[in-house]
Amino acid sequence: MSEKQPNAGPSLDVPTENNSEGIQEKSIQPQSQPDTQSSAPAFKVWKPSNFVSPPPPPPPDEYFTPTAADLKLAQSQLSARTHALTDAPLQLRATREAAERQKKDRWPYTTIRIRFTDRTQLEKVFPSTDKIKSVYAFVRSSLREDVKPIKFILYEPPRRELKVSDTKVKDLMLADLGLAPSAVLLLRFEDEKLNGTTVPAPLARSVLELAQDLPVPPPPEDFTAPSKTEQPKSNNPLSNLTSGEKKLPKWLKLGST
Repeated sequence: MSEKQPNAGPSLDVPTENNSEGIQEKSIQPQSQPDTQSSAPAFKVWKPSNFVSPPPPPPPDEYFTPTAADLKLAQSQLSARTHALTDAPLQLRATREAAERQKKDRWPYTTIRIRFTDRTQLEKVFPSTDKIKSVYAFVRSSLREDVKPIKFILYEPPRRELKVSDTKVKDLMLADLGLAPSAVLLLRFEDEKLNGTTVPAPLARSVLELAQDLPVPPPPEDFTAPSKTEQPKSNNPLSNLTSGEKKLPKWLKLGST
């Protein structure tokens, strides 16, 4: 029985920020192991997209007013982060290794998109245990024959270069580099003539024939004001000082009569 190999990975989703091309940078749907019985290619090619996502509507003023629940959540998150930073040096090596294994087991595959300067994109799924040289080999095999000898660099915006010659990069797995479960890498050739925004991606003809339109992301949802639940009344007499109701003490009431 032949072992299943990853072919075309899940499409990237846009959760956080839409750039000028309407592409979501860093999030995908849960991964699934592709089926080798399919005749689909082992990668995807996305055509340059001129889609510009409309700006999201401004949030209402109530959105910026924190509720009691918001303040409580922020305090608990800050406390948890403080404890994590304090206890990290005391964590046993076996515990740290177990945590790393659990993280890698959660994302066995990594979807990588390589974006050329004309916004053409290559997308392929790699095992998260692969190293960055596998991504370089895939990109080079997709280039035209006259461009293959030209060196290029893959980097993660804004300035994180992932060079194969870097000893701090080449020996690490994709998961260790923080690229799992998905990442978008930009490509820059050493020959500046190939880096212009109007220069078509120098991909092989057989690769360009597989190009398809990039899916248009769904429109952004409107902001909805968070529902503020009524806070229960406190039995603490000091809480009356913060309320709008002014209450006189009994001894003052008796003295005024």
